[in-house]
Amino acid sequence: MKKSILVIMLLSTVTLFSCQNINAQDNAKILQHRKMSKTPAQWKAILTPNQYDIMVNRGTEPPFHNAYDENHQKGVYKSAATGEVLFTSEDKFDSGTGWPSFVKPADMSKIEIVKDDSYGMDRDEVIEKSTGLHLGHVFDDGPADRGGKRYCMNSGALIFVKTK
Repeated sequence: MKKSILVIMLLSTVTLFSCQNINAQDNAKILQHRKMSKTPAQWKAILTPNQYDIMVNRGTEPPFHNAYDENHQKGVYKSAATGEVLFTSEDKFDSGTGWPSFVKPADMSKIEIVKDDSYGMDRDEVIEKSTGLHLGHVFDDGPADRGGKRYCMNSGALIFVKTK
């Protein structure tokens, strides 16, 4: 019995580290091909550790435990990297996913949609056009009466500015 448990633990550990290595390789490959306006080292000096993880490393913050999922104030959501207005509260809706979701960007020319096949999934990644930095993903399951899109963003990539 002890041998079985030991073998299972060993296999689990090897599998875990293998998956982490594949994910790290995926991110390194994507970073190598993604055109960013600054080097990762330059972004590291500008962004907070959380912003860097989300925007440069293409991380994802936990659902329901982020700054803007439950934000219902009037205002604009700016890029944490550039200060450009990317989304507005008028276009925000409660998707029930735990991340701030919008039906559209404030200005489509500020973002770019790129294919993301990392982690074995086929998704559309939303990046800030001027920087090449990760913001989130867009899905086709938004409110049908408002265009049908759900721009699922990471709060850590945004800064909210309240308006009157």
